[in-house]
Order: sequence, then structure tokens, then C-alpha cells
Amino acid sequence: MRLRLWPYFLRQALGNIMSNRIVHVIGLGTMVVSLLIFGTFLLLLVNLNAWVGEWGHSLTMSVYLQDGISEAERDNIASFIRSLPRAEIKRFVSKEKALTEFRSALGSQAGLLDGLPHNPLPASFEVIFNEGEGQKVDVREIKQDLEKVEGVEEVQYSEEWLHRFESLMKMIRLVGLVIGGLLCMGVLFIVMNTIKLTIYSRKEEIEILKLVGATDWFVKIPFMLEGMIQGILSGVLALVILFSAYLFISTEKMHFLDLAVFDFVFIPNEYALSILLLSVALGLVGSFIAVGRFFKV
Repeated sequence: MRLRLWPYFLRQALGNIMSNRIVHVIGLGTMVVSLLIFGTFLLLLVNLNAWVGEWGHSLTMSVYLQDGISEAERDNIASFIRSLPRAEIKRFVSKEKALTEFRSALGSQAGLLDGLPHNPLPASFEVIFNEGEGQKVDVREIKQDLEKVEGVEEVQYSEEWLHRFESLMKMIRLVGLVIGGLLCMGVLFIVMNTIKLTIYSRKEEIEILKLVGATDWFVKIPFMLEGMIQGILSGVLALVILFSAYLFISTEKMHFLDLAVFDFVFIPNEYALSILLLSVALGLVGSFIAVGRFFKV
């Protein structure tokens, strides 16, 4: 196809969009919502992965104490922890401190704790392990030894939570693939029907062009450009809305027990580019299917 014809094709595509702007606006809005759902899911997955990765870099352990233990027993537990290889007590959290931090974490919902007859939270030691190069800490053995110490109620460590969370992450990724596939099918359906409506609105004009010798591709290309333009606009709008929502959310840091759990990050540039390219590709493929069915090449 000669290059000098492409300005004509582009003018035709833009003219078709303006002539059927209501149909295109509805289709554009539906595509943006679909891409926004997919982008939101991707944003959540990226942040969950970042949080899990950051959490996995440090090995931490919470040693929960039994209620009513004496100060001597507590000191004995602390001495035992300090005797462990590469172990360091980060802080001691009393029952009162634990309840105060829990109230802070609940925020406006802290009133739910007012009806409690007594403080149900245990005191605890927060322990970190500094692993040397080529040296691994056997946390399972340490956990078993700690739970045998008088006054220790329970021991939990970060890797234990990570193992439980990994299976959940696999399920989330699978759900994401299913949702992404369904949304892509929905976008294709939207583009196909939008282009079909514009084709039928110009049916007489197309028949005249065919009578004067216009090839099928000469008539098809403007409609395919319509799909591409719709895909570009949908992708850009979805990313702009997603980034605006991210800026709003990222002003708040999620905290738990006075510690920042994770910073909210935006999807990487390559992911954003992938969403845009996917949107353009779906627009082009949808329009190609629509004109292919109409013209019966």
C-alpha cells in the first residue's frame, strides 16, 4: 500500500470515529474499565511480590510469652535467646504495649476493643537473625528449642509465614491469568461490535467504493486504524487513571504494630508498556476480525 494513501486512511478513520462518536465513546469507556481492572490486579500483584521479597530478605522471629510469668523467667528466656547463634533481641513488647499498638493499627475501629474483659494479647520478644555468608540459621530447630523453655507459649518466624503465603500467591497468579484472559476476550468483543456498527453505518458508501474499483484492503484499512486508535486511547486512559489512583494511595503507608509493612509502588515501566501494547493489539485484532467477517476476503 502506497505511503501517500496513509494520510487519507487516517482522515477516514478519524472521520468514522467522529461520525459514530457515541458508539466509540461507549466502547472506549468499556475498554478502559476492562483494562483498569486488569491493571489494578497487576498493581496489587506487583506490590504483594515486592512485600514478600522484602520480607524474605530478613529472618525474624516472635517469641510469645505465657501470661503471669515472673521477671526471673522472662530474664531466663532473654538470656537463652542471646545465647543463640547470630540472634539479636530487637525489642521486648509488653502486653500493654501490644494492646496499644493493636489499637493504633485498628485506627478508627479501635473502639471494638473497649468491651474486652481483659487484655488477650501476650508479651513477646522480637528477634532478628544476622545470617553470615554461606551460613544458614536452622530456625526450625531453634523454634523447637525455644518452645521447650519455661514460660514460652509459642514461637513464630517470618519464613513460616512466607511458605504459607507462597501458595496463596500462586493461586492469585492463576486467578489473574483467568481474569486477564476473560477481559481480553471481552475487549475483543467490544472492538468487533464497535467496528461492525461503523461498517454498517457506511454500508452504502462502501458499496460505491467497491463499484468504482476500490480493493477490499483500501476499504478495510481505515476501519483497522479505528480499532488501533481506540486501543491506544483506552490503554493511555487506563494507565493515567491507574497512576492517579496510585498517587492517591501512595500518600499513605500501611503500618502494623508501628512498623511500615511495605511502601506502595507503581507497576514497572515494562508492565505499563505491555498494557498499552496489549490494548493496541486487541484493538487491531478486533477490528481485523470484524472487517474480515464483513468483507469475506
